[in-house]
Amino acid sequence: MSSISLFSGVFTHAETIAEKISSVTGYQIIRDHELIEEASKKYEISKEKIERAVYGKTSVFDEFTHEKQRSIAYLKTVLADYLTKDQILYLGFLGQLIPKRISHVLQALVIAEMKHRVQEASKDQGLSEKEALKLIHKKDENAFLWTEYLFKKEPWDSSLYDIVIPSGKLGVEESVSLIVENLKKDAVKFDASSAKAVRDFGLAAQIEVTLAREGHNVTVSADDGDILLLIERNVIMLSKLEEELKTLIKDIPGVKDVQTKAGKNFYQTDIYRRYDFELSPKVLLVDDEREFVQTLSDRLQMREVGAHVVYGGEEALDLVKEEEPEVMVLDLKMPGINGIEVLKQVKKTHPAMEVIVLTGHGSEKDKTLCMELGAFAYLEKPVDIEQLTKTMNEANAKIKEKKVS
Repeated sequence: MSSISLFSGVFTHAETIAEKISSVTGYQIIRDHELIEEASKKYEISKEKIERAVYGKTSVFDEFTHEKQRSIAYLKTVLADYLTKDQILYLGFLGQLIPKRISHVLQALVIAEMKHRVQEASKDQGLSEKEALKLIHKKDENAFLWTEYLFKKEPWDSSLYDIVIPSGKLGVEESVSLIVENLKKDAVKFDASSAKAVRDFGLAAQIEVTLAREGHNVTVSADDGDILLLIERNVIMLSKLEEELKTLIKDIPGVKDVQTKAGKNFYQTDIYRRYDFELSPKVLLVDDEREFVQTLSDRLQMREVGAHVVYGGEEALDLVKEEEPEVMVLDLKMPGINGIEVLKQVKKTHPAMEVIVLTGHGSEKDKTLCMELGAFAYLEKPVDIEQLTKTMNEANAKIKEKKVS
């Protein structure tokens, strides 16, 4: 039997269409939140963190932590279990994770013209046309971020789907009929090829989880137990990395052979880095001296410390509203919002974040005030990079201790 993946824009009657299909066919509806909840329980990760990976912008720290990749790998393993069953309607974003080669899943898009969506939003929520447009664009942004991350395509690109349903023109009943009719086609029948694709998908997902949990970021594909790992970033000691990757996955049930290959981005200037979740804090560097702070960031990355740079206090406060830096390295003398004010606000809104003050224009009075406000340490420029790294690791250790207790 076939299954369905239903992706949609907001205010397109997608929920009603899904319910009607379920009523007509007996298909079980599986929504994103159910898959997210299962992944959360299975891998002991918060639902909020997985939701951010699916619906939010990619974190500025993801280059180092691979949190989005890990969350998606977790979701794929849960999805792989469902794909062994039939008569399921996947409603939401996560059906996009099902590859095309799993041919017995009908990939459908439900969308409508913006004029129709605005009318529906206005009728449903009592919004003005301007308010409705704003809401729709805000909701659509998540869809654009998701498909851009997965496919480098817009969410309404017809090449992502087997069928596109213009629900504003067809109405609910005709939309349901069209999807149900397409379920009967031979192209979406369950067969041996699709069953193999499900097994390959599940095995690749398990491998992605194993590697991601060890801090590695590679592209995985499986073909009847033969595994191909694409390394997308330049590696100084490639043979050592290849051996480590093979060792990590060779004993996973179903793995027969492991090959590695340089991906299309391998020869770019970026360097492959394994992320150590225990030792490496997510560091935010805040300093208006651009050349100094960028050099500092580069030197920290050479020591396997993932650091993101902003050049002012206001930018730092905006970033911590959306991101989760663990350690902030903060200059005091900056135009606009100065370091003292940033320290005050951060310790008020994010008390678990450790702040290391690093300044070239401080005084004993400043030092006393910073420590009273909750700074972890007060260092002066020029700073010894080893001392700074040691201080950041100590701050990270303190954070980890708090989480355990």
